[in-house]
Amino acid sequence: MIYHPRDRFRCKNSGIIQGKLLFFLLAIGILSLLFYFLYKPSTSVVSPIPQKDMFSFLLPIFSRKKNPDELKKKIIEAIGTTIPEYSVMVKDLKNDFSIDMNANTIFTGASVNKLPILGTLYYLAQKGDIDLDRQITIQPEDIQDYGTGQIRYDQPGTMYSVKTLSRLMMQKSDNTAAYILGRQVIGIPKIQQLITSWGMTQTDMENNKTSNTDIALLMEKIYREKVANKALTLEMLSFLKDGTIEDRIPALLPKETVVYHKTGNGVGFLHDVGIVVGPKTTYYIGMFTSGVPDEAEAVRILATISRIVYDFMK
Repeated sequence: MIYHPRDRFRCKNSGIIQGKLLFFLLAIGILSLLFYFLYKPSTSVVSPIPQKDMFSFLLPIFSRKKNPDELKKKIIEAIGTTIPEYSVMVKDLKNDFSIDMNANTIFTGASVNKLPILGTLYYLAQKGDIDLDRQITIQPEDIQDYGTGQIRYDQPGTMYSVKTLSRLMMQKSDNTAAYILGRQVIGIPKIQQLITSWGMTQTDMENNKTSNTDIALLMEKIYREKVANKALTLEMLSFLKDGTIEDRIPALLPKETVVYHKTGNGVGFLHDVGIVVGPKTTYYIGMFTSGVPDEAEAVRILATISRIVYDFMK
């Protein structure tokens, strides 16, 4: 048999062609799968709780690592000397990024402490200990004739379901609804015992004290369906949207952003805590203040901080 060098060239060239063809076919297969998953029509029910992105594992590879000190600096510059005492906490719910600025400082919770009432109520409802459809008749001694809420203007004898009282407590920040749910339907000692077991060791329901750390824990627990099942979680979250006061966390954010939050007001202090869901980010933000001399200016600053955080987190 006579060996020709050209035969070796043909074999080598044939191997290269086969390799390229295999790579080409593999690439087409991968692109086809990506196209299928990205563009196939969805038949699922739309939920305000975003589903996990199938490509989220790639985010740490392609995204720039955020510097917490950079965000803290921007927030400090926004606050200036206007707010003497404050706490700001941000926690990304998709990765481990967070900032903690006085997060363990204890503040008067005001209406922010309606959140533990809501969480406890729906936890007990899921267990079957509380009927959300139970009708409550408002008595004259139930009326809390101060601050926010509409029930105090009703005639005695008006009836509300526990679920409706929950909605009014959150969306209208109704103090009478909170009083009835906290004192009569559940009981403050039971609320305290439960939230302490959840790790909220800095919250005192009887004296209306809490911290950013505790509220962040509770908000994330609610959002991640660790308090109640999906249906009850969606109901709670619906009560935390489109409330009476929308001048802080949501005020300067894009319209497509969803914010589940609760404000708190009092003489010299303003709070807002919530979870922000944007097209590319989901995070907790909590802002507590005290000793505020100019409430209108403080509201403007809190809205500005919220936008600063959003731009940084997206």
